[in-house]
Amino acid sequence: MKTLDPLDGIAAFLTVSTHLSFTKAADELGMSRATVGAQVRQLEDRLGIRLFQRSTRKIALTEAGAAYREALSGILPQIREAERAATSFQKEAVGRLRVSAPPDLGHLVIVPAVSEFLKLNPAVSLELDLSHRAVNLVEDGFDLAIRGRLEVDINLITRQLATSSIVICASPAYIAEHGAPETPHDLAHHSCLHFAELRWGRIWPFSRNGEEFRIPIVPRLELNHSLGLRDAALLGVGIVLLPDFIVGEDLRQGRLIRLLPDWHISTIQLQAVYPANRHIAVKVRRFVSFLAGKLRS
Repeated sequence: MKTLDPLDGIAAFLTVSTHLSFTKAADELGMSRATVGAQVRQLEDRLGIRLFQRSTRKIALTEAGAAYREALSGILPQIREAERAATSFQKEAVGRLRVSAPPDLGHLVIVPAVSEFLKLNPAVSLELDLSHRAVNLVEDGFDLAIRGRLEVDINLITRQLATSSIVICASPAYIAEHGAPETPHDLAHHSCLHFAELRWGRIWPFSRNGEEFRIPIVPRLELNHSLGLRDAALLGVGIVLLPDFIVGEDLRQGRLIRLLPDWHISTIQLQAVYPANRHIAVKVRRFVSFLAGKLRS
């Protein structure tokens, strides 16, 4: 048996009772006159009472209809305000934005960008979860995640934000003491600083002139935190393999030196991932576009 919606027909009834006209009510509601009439009749049938006196020339509220209208007098403005509050999320950037991102990218890029984004969007608040864990956006209640290139569920949308090269580097102090490797095979004789969650495992991949080499390494230091590895490299502990967005400024300032420049390692596709539906909130679209601009610059 179908469950009856207690709101069925109420908007039609209230609009007709305001104008005492089915035609004017239909115009206001954007319905046909027949549809408005049918909704009112169904409401009367559900209540088991007549709400309007109808004649060929005019309609009027019955005593029960007048009492019903009085009892409902505040509901239509409340419904319209509720609709306005809901649709505002599609018209402007409002509400709480929950974002998941890896710690390294979060600390270096997203956190510095958040203050500027919040100033530009004063009706938005932001919750940022920095971890490497694979979140379920829907079940965990996140609006979007920022990640390196991943295989994603068909129910998710991805937008590429930027591409970052992976580079191999070491501090001037380390190179002065231990020398620089001339080929990837020389890494067997060096202290290697390894990111524990690297998808290749303890293998560093290199390619040149169409040839590919997979170099096994025995880490002198292994961490699951890339910023910690960067700090260790700056202190001269060893040679590190990290994305350009982490060590790029250190390379430009000479605090780290790029090694094996003729060899290609890999690139990371930085992506925004969010649930696939037809109505992406403005706050999500605006944050993704803002972050893409920051990463490109």
